[in-house]
Amino acid sequence: MSTTPAVAEDLIVLGKIVSVHGVKGEVKVYSFTDPIDNVLDYRNWTLKRDGEVKKVELTSGRLQGKVLVAKLKGLDDREIARTYAGFEICVPRSELPELEDGEFYWYQLQGLKVIDQAEQLLGVIDHLFETGANDVMVVKPCAGSLDDRERLLPYTGQCVLSIDLAAGEMRVDWDADF
Repeated sequence: MSTTPAVAEDLIVLGKIVSVHGVKGEVKVYSFTDPIDNVLDYRNWTLKRDGEVKKVELTSGRLQGKVLVAKLKGLDDREIARTYAGFEICVPRSELPELEDGEFYWYQLQGLKVIDQAEQLLGVIDHLFETGANDVMVVKPCAGSLDDRERLLPYTGQCVLSIDLAAGEMRVDWDADF
């Protein structure tokens, strides 16, 4: 395992190590990917926590019930594996698969200006989260925004009218009946 730092802005967080599993140094992983076991498709992980960076190699992984279990190369001791809890699992953005036209990764949407049909700036997308029905965008106020309200908007075709990454904006119909 290497502690060579990677270029931070080139990395995307795919999950987090949450605890140790078993006695042979395996770790439990919380995945942000969909489906959750897609994080296991990446063999080389960069782990980040509080300014500490580690390069590790995934040797195996499995879905065990609702939990992902991963085995990292050279990590064979339960007590040492315990020290990995809290590390974010990152990979270079360049390793993410290409998406179809009209599909976006969440990280691409974060920071976009959100503009309604009346050309009013509602704010910028701070982050997204999943619900059972659809993803939700958290739009926070910014300089020049309509007001100081935080808004939760559904990431659906009914609400999102267009996305222009080059312009850094998303057009929405936020008065639609959701």
